[in-house]
Amino acid sequence: MKIWLDALLGSGLLALAACGGQGDDALGDNVADAAEVEADMLEEQADNAVSEGQEERLEDQADVVREAGEEKEEAIDDADVIVNNQ
Repeated sequence: MKIWLDALLGSGLLALAACGGQGDDALGDNVADAAEVEADMLEEQADNAVSEGQEERLEDQADVVREAGEEKEEAIDDADVIVNNQ
């Protein structure tokens, strides 16, 4: 899933570079949404975990995925601002 998220981010950044950055935050939102979906799936797995330790690890992983998605969204949005200032 991480590879899928990285591929989505890479293709999104390529699309952003091609459009010249028009202040559209949709790309960043899409990356954050994809991370949210992945985190939700991890939490569902945690709900079905066979041990408390496994459940905790999956929930921690979900938190990391969400945070990474938010950071990538911010980076994309910041890149857009830089492009608009040029």
